[in-house]
Amino acid sequence: MIYWLATHFETFWRDHGLWTYVNVFRYQTFRTSMAVLTSFLIMMLIAPRIVLVLLRLRVGSSVDFDQEKINELYATKRSTPSMGGLIIVIALLVATILWADIGNFYVFLGMLTVVWLGALGFVDDYLKMVAKSRGGLRSWEKFVFQIGLAVILGAFLWKHSCPEVRLPPSVGFEELGRALPLSLPFWKHPIALTLPLFMIVSVAVVAGTSNAVNLADGMDGLASGAMAIVTMVFLGVTYVAGRVDYSMYLLFPHVPGAGELSVYCGAILGAVLGFLWFNCHPARVFMGDTGSLPLGGAIGLVALVIRQEVLLFIVGGVFVMEAFSVVLQVAYFKLSGGRRIFLMSPIHHHFQLKGWTETQTVVRFWLIGAMCAALALATLKLR
Repeated sequence: MIYWLATHFETFWRDHGLWTYVNVFRYQTFRTSMAVLTSFLIMMLIAPRIVLVLLRLRVGSSVDFDQEKINELYATKRSTPSMGGLIIVIALLVATILWADIGNFYVFLGMLTVVWLGALGFVDDYLKMVAKSRGGLRSWEKFVFQIGLAVILGAFLWKHSCPEVRLPPSVGFEELGRALPLSLPFWKHPIALTLPLFMIVSVAVVAGTSNAVNLADGMDGLASGAMAIVTMVFLGVTYVAGRVDYSMYLLFPHVPGAGELSVYCGAILGAVLGFLWFNCHPARVFMGDTGSLPLGGAIGLVALVIRQEVLLFIVGGVFVMEAFSVVLQVAYFKLSGGRRIFLMSPIHHHFQLKGWTETQTVVRFWLIGAMCAALALATLKLR
C-alpha cells in the first residue's frame, strides 16, 4: 500500500518537493526492513490481548501421546492456549499489505497461500480445541485442500513464470521455452521440468513444507525459531533472484518480480520472531495448525517461485528431519510388525526420552538449523 502510494502519486510528491523523502519507499531493502519491524511490532501489540481471549475460551492442547513419560512432561502445557497462529497470520498479512507491492503477482500468491492454509489450520484447530466435536480434520481432508492449493499455485506459476525465467548463458541455455528449471546444489546445470513434473514438485513442496512445520510445532520455540532461520536465508535469496546482475553472477535463475517476495519474507520473519517472544520456554501460547500450516506453505511457495526447491530441502533440514522421522517410524512399524526405529516420533520427542531437556532439544535443533542454513548458502557459490 505504501509502495503504491509512493509510486502512483510520484508527480504529486515531485510537485510539492517531497520526492526526496518519499523515494526511499520504492527500495525493496528499505521496505523489507520495515516489514520485519512492522510485523514484529504488531505481534507485540496484539498478542497479549489475543492470548487472553484464547485463555478465556480455554483453547488448550488436548493431544494425548502414546508415551506416558511425554504425557507427564506435557501435562502442565494443557492450560497453555493454542491457535496463536491467528496472530502470526494477522501480523504477516498487515505488514505485507503495507510494505509490499500488492499488485505484484507473486505477492498475491503469497497472501493467497497464507489465507488458504491459515483457514484450513483454523478449522482443524477449532474442531479439536473449541467445538471438541471430533479430533480435528482427518489427514486426507487436510491433504485434499493442501494439494488443491498446490495445483492452483503450480498452474499459475507455470503460466506466469515460463515466459519470464532466465538463466545465465554459461549454464547451457538462456531460455527454457515451455519448461521451468530445477536448480541443483553444487551443480550449475539445472534440470528442465515439464508441466507434469513441475506440478508434482509443486504438490510435494507446498504440502510437504506445511506438514513438516506442523510436525515440528511440538516444543516451546522449536518451530518458530527454526522457521526464522529458514526465512532469513530465503529473504536474501529472493532479493538476489529478482536482480538480473546478482542472479547471473551466482548462476541461478533470474525471476523478474520475484525480488518483491523479499518484503513478504520480511513480514514472515518479523511475525515469527514476534511470536517467539511469547512462544519461548515456558510458552504463553502455541501456534497450532493455524500458524504452522500457512508458515510452511508460504516458504514453500517462495522456493517454487525462485526455483530453489532443493535449496529449501537443505536449509530446512530441521523440518526435513522431523517429517522423515515420522515417515520412517510409521513405515518401519508397519513393515516390522510393531517395532520402532525411534523411541518416539517426531524426532524431537525421541531426544526428550533419551534425557534431553526441552530447552536443550530446542536450542540444539536451532543450531542444526543454522548449520543447514550455512551449507545452503555455500551451495549458491560452489557450482
